[in-house]
Amino acid sequence: METTRATLYRGILQALAYADIFDYPLTLPELHRYTVGVSVPLTAVAQAVAPGSPLARYVEHRDEFITLKGRGHLVAVRRRREQWAHRLWPKAIAYGRRIAAMPFVRMVAVTGALAVNNVEADDDIDYLVVTEPGRVWLCRALVIALVRWAARRGDVLCPNYFLATTALALPEQDLFTAHEVAQMVPVTGQKVYWKMRHLNAWTTRFLPNAVGPPRWVPDGYFSPWGQWLAECVLRTPIGAYLERWERERKVRKFTPRSASAREVCFAPDRCKGHFDQHGRHTLQAFQRRWQELQEALADLGVEVATGVNAES
Repeated sequence: METTRATLYRGILQALAYADIFDYPLTLPELHRYTVGVSVPLTAVAQAVAPGSPLARYVEHRDEFITLKGRGHLVAVRRRREQWAHRLWPKAIAYGRRIAAMPFVRMVAVTGALAVNNVEADDDIDYLVVTEPGRVWLCRALVIALVRWAARRGDVLCPNYFLATTALALPEQDLFTAHEVAQMVPVTGQKVYWKMRHLNAWTTRFLPNAVGPPRWVPDGYFSPWGQWLAECVLRTPIGAYLERWERERKVRKFTPRSASAREVCFAPDRCKGHFDQHGRHTLQAFQRRWQELQEALADLGVEVATGVNAES
């Protein structure tokens, strides 16, 4: 059907436009994975961008990568960033496993630019940490101690999202958050990861082909005895007091900074410290980039007024 083809073209161009914000060329499997709002096999995407197709005049092939027309030079940028990512991943995994061994941690995932190997030399390592209910803030305090220790070694860790296992369903439902969920790489806690994916099944409206993480990191072994003993000590009135004291102390400190921040949330079951509003800025950049492609969509017979393939 023509409508189906037009929808596929729109989803492919939206995937390329979103990646272009980050100067990030896509391989064919990645383009398929992040095609917006259209559940199709890989072969359908390959045919849509093949030389001679109606869409081919709006895309560029260079080596194994695909970009919007005129953006093929970004392949060199991606290759350079992949080299830095290759050096950073062992540290990310090692620190992630240290976090996982702390009391009450149930999942650790690498997020942000490193999750898709798109980092520069001085980029930090972003983490999402899932904890036992009622211990989010105590766990955060322990992780921040590790962050400070790592900084003394020249490594910059940024654990900027803590969730309890009872708060895995994310309230934000937009293309940016769908990408963050689909791109995160669990370092440990795969059962919790799959539960989180299940509870955020809405992401399939945006990225229906993004099943599972973009890469797998085998669970590392660590002795559970130290974690178990620490949890026995802290799963007491003393631990509850420390949790409440740390939460109240940090909320007082952070509240003035978060008064106008939409992507900041401090609650008993979550701590989200995205003060820079990266998600909002990314979606605004995507909308601007998408507007630049409206003439291309009109040429392809796509209804330009429909916006993105999947609305929030």
